[in-house]
Amino acid sequence: MANHKSAIKRNRQNEKRNARNKVYRTQLKTAAKKVLIEVEAGDKEEAEKELQAAEKIITKVASKGVLHKRAASRKISGLSRKVNQISASA
Repeated sequence: MANHKSAIKRNRQNEKRNARNKVYRTQLKTAAKKVLIEVEAGDKEEAEKELQAAEKIITKVASKGVLHKRAASRKISGLSRKVNQISASA
C-alpha cells in the first residue's frame, strides 16, 4: 500500500482511469462483436451499418489513448475486410 501522499493520490487517479478505460474497452468489444454477428448472418447492409458505428467507437477509444492508433487501425481494417468478404462469397 502507498505511504506517500503523492502515491496515494496516484493510486486514486489510476483507479478512476482504469474504471473509465474499462467502459471504453467494453464498448469496443461490443461494437466489434455486433459487426461479426452481422457478417456471420451474411447481411451486408446491416454489417456495413454496424461497421460504421464500430469505426466511430474505435476511433474515439484510440483518441482517448485507451487503444494505440495502429491497433485501432488494425481492428478497423480487419472488420472492414470481413464485411467486404460477404459480397465476394455471395
